[in-house]
Amino acid sequence: MSRTERLRRRRGVLVTGLVLVAGVGLGGTAIATADPEQSRVAKQAHAEPAAPGTPCAASVRACVDLETRQAWLVRDGKVTGGPFRVTTGGEGKATPVGHSFRVYRKEADHRSGEFPGPDGRPARMPWSVFFADGGIAFHGGDLSRESAGCVKLGARDAKRFFDTLQVGDKVQVVNGSVERRHRAEAHGRV
Repeated sequence: MSRTERLRRRRGVLVTGLVLVAGVGLGGTAIATADPEQSRVAKQAHAEPAAPGTPCAASVRACVDLETRQAWLVRDGKVTGGPFRVTTGGEGKATPVGHSFRVYRKEADHRSGEFPGPDGRPARMPWSVFFADGGIAFHGGDLSRESAGCVKLGARDAKRFFDTLQVGDKVQVVNGSVERRHRAEAHGRV
């Protein structure tokens, strides 16, 4: 790997041919996006002020930083809860990064239709708040184990997310250091 490639990877950006690959997952892993709509949404999010103490835009209701494995609840640009400790997706099942996810369903006692729990039965996902394609949700669970892409919280925190978030609420999932850098660039502070 060349020095330039190492530098780009360290910054969380990888250029392949003529395609800029943006959006960063766990550990700086680049996630390809050539979607102009995603780029437009990300630019809008970066132009907006951040909710104080978070890497996310002030307009969100929930913020997740994959880098620090923390989440926050936000209302009217102010943090109303957090940081909460979270566990996110592991190798091959990364939690998706995005600036405009929306809560689309809530289920207090959901069981996974895809993944078994430690006992071999469908995994419990208490206090599920679904916000991204593929059944990605905030939910309660064992924080010592990586998820299959969801954002797991302790039981009390998961209930708080369930009680607070409503269908239609905006969720952002970001890599904090990359997000802060993009936000600084958008505001001319670099």
